[in-house]
Amino acid sequence: MSTTLRSEPSGHHAPDYAFYGDDFTGATDTLAHLARAGLRTMLFFAPPDAARLSTLGQLDALGVAGAARTMSNEAQQHELARVGAALAALGARVMHYKVCSTFDSAPHVGSIGVAIRTLREYCGSEFVAVVGGQPDLRRYCLFGELFAAAGADDDARAIYRIDRHPTMSRHPVTPMNEADLRVHLQRQGLDNIQSIDWRCYAAGDDALQSEVSRRLDSKPDALLFDVLDDSHLRMIGRVIAHRSATSAPLLVVGASSVARAYALARMDTPAVESGTAALSCVPLAPARGPVFVLAGSLSPLTEVQIAAARSYLRVELDPQKMTGANATDYLATRLAAIAGPLRDGRNVLAFTTRRPAQIRVAERALPQLAHACASLLQQVLATVKLHRIGIAGGDTSSIAVRSLDAWGLSYFAPLSAGVTVCRLHADRAELNGMEIMLKGGQMGGPELFEQLLAGHQHGEAGNV
Repeated sequence: MSTTLRSEPSGHHAPDYAFYGDDFTGATDTLAHLARAGLRTMLFFAPPDAARLSTLGQLDALGVAGAARTMSNEAQQHELARVGAALAALGARVMHYKVCSTFDSAPHVGSIGVAIRTLREYCGSEFVAVVGGQPDLRRYCLFGELFAAAGADDDARAIYRIDRHPTMSRHPVTPMNEADLRVHLQRQGLDNIQSIDWRCYAAGDDALQSEVSRRLDSKPDALLFDVLDDSHLRMIGRVIAHRSATSAPLLVVGASSVARAYALARMDTPAVESGTAALSCVPLAPARGPVFVLAGSLSPLTEVQIAAARSYLRVELDPQKMTGANATDYLATRLAAIAGPLRDGRNVLAFTTRRPAQIRVAERALPQLAHACASLLQQVLATVKLHRIGIAGGDTSSIAVRSLDAWGLSYFAPLSAGVTVCRLHADRAELNGMEIMLKGGQMGGPELFEQLLAGHQHGEAGNV
């Protein structure tokens, strides 16, 4: 697919907001935030060409779902230069590099520093913002330090400084061993990150705008904004809106809270009709047929969700056999164990084995395991016609969905905080319209897989 876009394809006004998700699960969360704010948004698997855009009508925002968080520096630079050029040619005023709300990244893989240095070449503004929290997921930034909840417990004692988080501090690829995001990004090559701490918001919009201008005089690599609640996001959104309207296109880095900030600021604009500005949440209906869930995530929360999935036949996946010399034969046995029950109308949950020895194997072979899961998903969908599926695990989701012969996702319904059900768009009739849930390891409550099956009864739309 071509990466060259016209500023206004087929006479349509170009979307002001464009984003790149460094993994698929996070990209769908950003899609949901924009769509629920009344913005007509589409998430693509590659930068769309003008012909594709012309078939979709007017879009308010668009995104590209990628996998940069798993890439080496060289691969990441190549990927983001291609996407950056495409989004710049589109004419977007705000270019959002969407990262995980826990900012897990490293100098050698999924580097946020590499992303900023690459993408800012396609944004003319000297203003680069880093939004440091996502309150709806209980991620907070205070004096430049990141805090995050663990699990689905609302207890305040479950909030950890990120370098003491029971899961993210021990991530097998990108462990977060530094809570100060300025230091974290400095290790990734950004020497001058300045902090706009939460006290700046109390003085009001004009004072905040003046403080931003003052900080920009020293030409920082980026300005890091504290975030504790939606009132902070609204003010940050107004800074972004003002800067994008009065200067060159700008780069913003952060989780889906960037989209939330943008939407909140847009709601304050008199030109926006109140009907389109209101948040929209249509409850998820029960599944129309058997549901298949593929859980490649190794997180403790996903383990809890697997244990609570009482309505599914469980099929274990041995990471060592999935990535070993006889992987093809092993996957054939797993396909048979999955496809047969699905044809009989049973729900199936396939998950990587949770025994400690197997988890150690999986952690050593994460890329190979994700590709094996992708191959298994392809084979299942080629064998059984399904209306709804779920994939758990950021890397698993990114690679598995990219392996499908599809081109995009649109928002369908909310499921839980940070977890969205989308509609798959493909040129192949058997895939087009399929409902698909993508979730990261840290997302969702214990009953998430049951919710995916049953939907939200009596208008309950989950924790969104």
